[in-house]
Amino acid sequence: MLSYLAAICVIALFWAKLEIQIEGAEGWASGLPCWRVEKHRLLDIFYGGRPLTGYHLWAFSSVLLFFHLPMFVLHQFTWRLELHAIGGFMLFWVVEDFLWFVLNPHYGLRKFKREHIWWHKRWLLGVPVDYWIMSASAALLFRL
Repeated sequence: MLSYLAAICVIALFWAKLEIQIEGAEGWASGLPCWRVEKHRLLDIFYGGRPLTGYHLWAFSSVLLFFHLPMFVLHQFTWRLELHAIGGFMLFWVVEDFLWFVLNPHYGLRKFKREHIWWHKRWLLGVPVDYWIMSASAALLFRL
């Protein structure tokens, strides 16, 4: 399990660096030429009130499929592997998102605050609520 967690962190680092190159100072694809749904009740419930963008839809979908690739290649499916894939997916996005801020020259750790990050609308104890929910969910899924 430790090697799986380490691999998730390394891949999240690479993905964060890629996203920094793509988005630059304009987080949440706000400067990209992609479609977006700004407001919808389901976005408030399931997406933290953030806009859904074409960029993020395809990025999240691709990463989710990457976490399932071993099952496709090995022709092996178990519910335990599925739970670990979903947990890995959740942990990946928490680590990647945090690294995006830390490594982005337009943000850094000093700007990792609610007032500088409009797309994370809900915060608890200095970090986005999504981090707490997804980290706890990933930890639970890894234990199953």
